[in-house]
Amino acid sequence: MFRPDDDRIRTAVELLEELGAAPIADPMLAVEPTGAVPRPAEFVVLTSKTGVELAAEAGWSPENAGPDGEAAILVAIGPATAAAAREAGWSPDVVPEEYTSAGLVETLEGRVDGRTVEVARSDHGSPVLLEGLRAARADVHETILYKLVRPPESGRSAELAALGDLDAAAFTSSLTVEHFLEAAEDRDVHEDALSGLDRAIVGAIGDPTRDTAESHGIAVDVVPDEATFEALARAVVEAATRRAESE
Repeated sequence: MFRPDDDRIRTAVELLEELGAAPIADPMLAVEPTGAVPRPAEFVVLTSKTGVELAAEAGWSPENAGPDGEAAILVAIGPATAAAAREAGWSPDVVPEEYTSAGLVETLEGRVDGRTVEVARSDHGSPVLLEGLRAARADVHETILYKLVRPPESGRSAELAALGDLDAAAFTSSLTVEHFLEAAEDRDVHEDALSGLDRAIVGAIGDPTRDTAESHGIAVDVVPDEATFEALARAVVEAATRRAESE
């Protein structure tokens, strides 16, 4: 798994061990804060746990984040972001049923006509969210709270895949796919790593991540019904176990 080297990777390791797997932690994302905070708006959309934590650390709060200092309507893209918001002492007003940019647009499109919407996220956010909200006639602004870069030491998983020693891979974003391939290229194992993934179970957390993987020639075996790491991990381990038992 390729989650950032913080409590997310530690939680992922613990979960996979509980599921009987041997976890390979190979973080493909590192966070570089920009120092920015969400701008005032009627709706403020946060799309990650990291974004919530950075905004909270900077002293931002939805309670006075409206255009005139009133409370903003706080929108969280999914349960992990919503949980982080609650931990910061905030109460999310909107969490879509589908934890994707498209799901968020579908949830908001009937509510944001003529309203100001602030989208606060990483520098690799999907254009689907901004385009969809603008199509819903919202006045949209985007603030980049942090940049996502690839740690220079990443790539152990690519080498294992190239050697045929990786049974499964769990990609949690399009960027983890791209950074995996960059790491494989840096280590001169690109083609062998792709072949190794072809022999492994490959999971993608949602349709956008699957589309990115498939556009690079990676066949995706598993996309969970719920776009959470826990659902992805369980689905990947179950698929890998079934394959091992059938061989």
